[in-house]
Order: sequence, then C-alpha cells, then structure tokens
Amino acid sequence: MDTGTRDESEVQSQTTMDRRGYPFSGLVVLDLSHIYNGPYATFLMAMAGAEVIKIEPHGGEHLRVRAELGGAALPFAMLNGNKKSVTLNLKSERGRELFLQMVRAADVLVENFAPGVTERLGIGPNDLHKANPRLIYASSTGYGRSGPYRDYPAMDITVQAMSGIMSITGFPDSPPVKSGPALCDFFAGIHLYGGIATALYERERTGRGRVVEVSMQEAVYASLSSNLALYHGSGGKIPVRTGNRHGGLAEAPYNVYPVKDGHIAIICNNNRHFHALLKAMKREDLQDDPRFQDLKTRVAHIDEVDELVSAWTRLHTKAALVETLLAHRVPHAPVRDLSEVINDPHMHARGSLQWIDHPQYGRIAVQNSPIRYEGVPPMPLEPSSALGAQNREVFGGRLGLPDEELEDLRRQGVI
Repeated sequence: MDTGTRDESEVQSQTTMDRRGYPFSGLVVLDLSHIYNGPYATFLMAMAGAEVIKIEPHGGEHLRVRAELGGAALPFAMLNGNKKSVTLNLKSERGRELFLQMVRAADVLVENFAPGVTERLGIGPNDLHKANPRLIYASSTGYGRSGPYRDYPAMDITVQAMSGIMSITGFPDSPPVKSGPALCDFFAGIHLYGGIATALYERERTGRGRVVEVSMQEAVYASLSSNLALYHGSGGKIPVRTGNRHGGLAEAPYNVYPVKDGHIAIICNNNRHFHALLKAMKREDLQDDPRFQDLKTRVAHIDEVDELVSAWTRLHTKAALVETLLAHRVPHAPVRDLSEVINDPHMHARGSLQWIDHPQYGRIAVQNSPIRYEGVPPMPLEPSSALGAQNREVFGGRLGLPDEELEDLRRQGVI
C-alpha cells in the first residue's frame, strides 16, 4: 500500500474514485467522537464509502494520546483508518464558526461526549439543526441523554458492571470478571451505525434529519438473554456464574475442554450433534444411556457429560480433534491465542484482516469492515492520519480559506 508518496491532490482524487459504487459514497460525516464506540461507527461508515472528517482538539483525541503507551497505538490505527484528520478549537468563537460552516455541508455528525457537553459548547442538536435541518445528529453515551443515570461517568468496565455482564462472567467460586473485549463500547458503536443508517433512510423520504442516540447500557442488554432465561426460569433466583458453560445452563455438552496442547470448545445443541460426537469418540454404546437420551437429561447430568468429553479430549491435540470433529460435523473450535487470530489465513483470504505499513506504527494487521456490499470489493484500507494532517485540505479546499488565513488560525490557536 502507498503510505504517503503521493501529493494531496492525488490522494483526494484516488479517495473519491475508490468510493464510487459504495452505499455511502458522497456522504459527508463529521466525527467528534473518541476512544471506541463513536470511532467504530464512523469507521464502518468510512468503509461503506462515506467521507469521514475526524475533528480533534489540539492534543488529539484520548485514544491518540494513549498511543504513547507501547501497543496502545494499535486501537487508534484500527478505528481511524480511511478518515481525514483536522484540528479545531471548539471553545473558540472562530472555531465554532468554522465548525458550523462544515456542518452546513455535512450529512452526519457523530459525538460521544457526556450529555450536555455539546450544548454548553453551543453545538448541540438544536444549534446544528438550525444550521442544517437535514443533519443526522448521532450521539452515544453510557446511559443515555435522559434518565437517573444520565450524568454517571461511563467507560466500558463501568457499564459492564452496571449492565450485569460482570455478574455473569467467571466461575461460580470466583469473583465477578470483566469480559476480555470492550463489549459495551463496540455493541454501542454497531447500534449507532445502525441508527444512523436508519435515520438516513428516513431522510430520503422526509428531507429532514433527526437526533439518534444510543446508550451503551441498553446496547448490551439483549446479549444477556441466556442468563435472563435462567433467572426467570428459576422464579427470580440470582443464577450462579457458569464459567464456560451455557449461560442459561440449557445445553450439554457446552464447554471448553482440555487437550494435550491447550483447549477446545465443543457444543451439541441437539441429539444429532451429540450422536455425531459419540461416534467421533467411538462411544456409540452410550447413545441409549438414559442419562444422555436428550438435551433435558444431558443438562440434568451436566457434570457427567463434561467428565465424559474431557476424558476423551485430553488424549488428543487440538489439530487432531479439529480434523475428527470436522469429519463428524460436530460444532467446535480450538481456543486460539491472539497471534493465531492475527495471522488467521481465513480472515486474510477474505480481506477482512490486512497487513499495512503504517507510517507511524510500522507493520500492523488491521481489520476491514465485517459488512460486505455485493458488486464492490472491501474498501482499500488507508492508514490513520497524523493529527491535523488534512487541515489544509479541509479548511482550505472544502471551506475555501486562503493560506494567509490558515496561518492566522494557527497563530490564534483555532487550528
């Protein structure tokens, strides 16, 4: 990939050409968001063809600042490729004026500040809709723009605690555990993307924009469905943490089992799967065992099921079991480490993971959008931009400011 040898006009021309044929081609998105949930929503929009202009304060958004801490640079690069970066002081009067100029020609504004911040800056939904009634104003917060928790500080770990995710994660005899990935942030980002797309569809019919908001807490509630089923099915008793077993204790086998060189996940959610597993284990003699007759009896004897499967899996390697279980069509997967995932031949073959030479961070593997659009290949990945790299292109080219004024704005601390 070319990482910076072309001049500005060539880059702009290439970007425009690459976006033709993508669903959001021609759409202009102003991205005020930071960390994970907002930037992921705007990343998905960029990979669908939108022109995303990332507007940052002078020191850069929070995730860019974290980049100074070793490997913390990677998340910024993962979420902010294919975007233009500009700096703008929104606390200055001239900065707000320039921002409103950009808003008048934009389709979508995305922010994930705490509730009330944009209103205090004079760039809240009412202010922006006066400037551009067609604007989709998209906001993501921890707990929503209303309600008793509105002003609670929210990060992924705090929302995991509040939403119940931590209470159901871990083993029965251990304390609550945070989920490894930042589930609340990314669930919110995906919902925000969906809300924006829905509002854009409505605008096609009505000609008017609207406010779209997503709460991190609300975005993850549906994912608790198995555990909520166990809660309601037991008459409201608080269920114990189930470790690697099914959250509703309604499937067996359903667990992570030991092997010679690690672990493997196996699930059998019907008799066909279980009988195929018994055949793979060469234990078809157990097919008529009353303990394992059906799903209900297997769940009732879940410890015996797990002991049976574990006794078999620990005799084999992951690779051998994968070959056997694939041949018998038993749902399974080896537990892989991050190095194996980053180098996954399947994801690289599909273009969903790509190696790029980043001008700041070196050679890194970056994800493409998981959403595919028939008729066009996955959007080519462009590395995340240096802070303010497109100031001249956006403020000079898009807003028409002459070089002398750009220099004055720099001296005044506006950009």
